[in-house]
This record gives sequence, structure tokens and C-alpha cells, in this order.
Amino acid sequence: MAQGYSIVIGLVVIVALSAAAWFLSPKGENQVLWRSSLILAIVSCYLMWLITFLAQLHPLIAPRRSDLREEFLGHSN
Repeated sequence: MAQGYSIVIGLVVIVALSAAAWFLSPKGENQVLWRSSLILAIVSCYLMWLITFLAQLHPLIAPRRSDLREEFLGHSN
């Protein structure tokens, strides 16, 4: 079963990658552009993963089987 620790571990990895992008970006007149682009891309990927992970960890709607007959469901819809 998935745990919430993955979120914290992922955040630590993202912070490390962002720090690496900050310090290892090529020097020159486009350094700010490199830093901004890399950090924005890294954070965007993390947010997409986080939203997908949380949607599966705590779904808003519980899945329901539709191939059962009404008398086996135990409740009426």
C-alpha cells in the first residue's frame, strides 16, 4: 500500500535537483534563463506527479463494480 512518505522523499529529491540546477547552470548571459527553465520544469513535473499520486492515494469517488446483479450488491442505487 502506498504511504505518504513518498511525497516527502519526492520533495527532497526535487529540492536537491533544483539546487543542482541553480549551481550547475552554465555561466553567461543566459544563466537566469537556464535556471528558471530547469527549476520550472522540475517543479512542474513534481506537481503533476504529486496530483496524480494524491488522487490515487485518497480518491474522491470509491470504485464500484458494475458487473454484479442488483440482489448481490446489498443496497439499492
